[in-house]
Amino acid sequence: MDITYVSEQDKFNYRVCAIITANNKILAMHDERSPYFYLPGGRVQMGETAEHAVVREVKEELNITPKIIRPLWLNQGFFTEDVDKLHYHEICIYYLMDVSETGLLERGERFTLHEGHHIHDFEWLAFERLQEEYFYPIFLKTSIFDFPEHFTIRTEYQ
Repeated sequence: MDITYVSEQDKFNYRVCAIITANNKILAMHDERSPYFYLPGGRVQMGETAEHAVVREVKEELNITPKIIRPLWLNQGFFTEDVDKLHYHEICIYYLMDVSETGLLERGERFTLHEGHHIHDFEWLAFERLQEEYFYPIFLKTSIFDFPEHFTIRTEYQ
């Protein structure tokens, strides 16, 4: 069971995201539901650690087994989602991941994968390009250039 719940127009999510970078680019994705780019990852399940969740989600979405380098941020996000218009309170832990031994980089600049009935389109976006893209989380558009040395708790209001 995912750790998420909806109450009228409010939604709480406990999520994890994978920061996968190579050659000053970050791997982003979108699907048939979301017109914006976002990071691989998903909801943590009841009784699951965040570390297990991020590896599981990357396996499900990319069909690879990544290694966690280290956690970067715990972001407390407060926003209205563009598609479902719900007011979110989201806790998300962002992990820097190592995919060097997975063959992911050989898939090219853009590729598409299926997860169940979802179609995921992936693209390597240059760090500088994030500013002009329809991309979430917004804080990463600038923070991508300066990863924290230590695990950092941050808050983002949109």
